[in-house]
Amino acid sequence: MTYADLSLFQVMAGLNYAFPRAMRRLKPKYPRICALHAAAARRPRIAAYLGSDRRIPFSEEGIFRHYQELDA
Repeated sequence: MTYADLSLFQVMAGLNYAFPRAMRRLKPKYPRICALHAAAARRPRIAAYLGSDRRIPFSEEGIFRHYQELDA
């Protein structure tokens, strides 16, 4: 796991939050990126962090917010 992998994981998590409908449609086009995202989330220390209070949740104040009007 590299910094690039972790960065891509976070970008994918943000895009899934911001554009859930569009990402469901696009996931079949990018199976390897989706597999990397899933594999990273399963790593024990990353999974522990994701389930902890230390992780700041996505919100409507950050860069990754749900853009309902753009989520086609």
